[in-house]
Amino acid sequence: MKSSIILFAVSLILIFSFQILPQETADQNSSEMEACFKTLLNGLNSDNLGSQAGCTYIIGELCCQRSVITLLKMLRDCPSEELRILAALSLYKIGDSRGIYAIKQAIKFDESKRVQRMCEIFYKAYIQGNADNTINVVLN
Repeated sequence: MKSSIILFAVSLILIFSFQILPQETADQNSSEMEACFKTLLNGLNSDNLGSQAGCTYIIGELCCQRSVITLLKMLRDCPSEELRILAALSLYKIGDSRGIYAIKQAIKFDESKRVQRMCEIFYKAYIQGNADNTINVVLN
């Protein structure tokens, strides 16, 4: 009985704390969001592959239109297959027509068969209109 009263009290405190103390989210036009995008773009241009990969993925998740040109350059010129695949994934998630065209061209012209295959998966998902941006990959 005593433990159920404690559980009930803790539950009430948690429920009311979410309503009384809501977390503020950054507005897309705020200076904090602008600083975040600048930091991500700086990470894309760094020499650290881990930083580049993380920033590339997050830019795709945030659908940052301003980074399309940088991602296009990365998809075309980056020596790392993994970063080219991440750039293609981010371009797919952003959905910009220039990015989708670059993904289509990478299917034909990228030197790596792995990058070509992943770009083909992204392009087919785009064509099929996969609304929730989830991609099923079948490995042979």
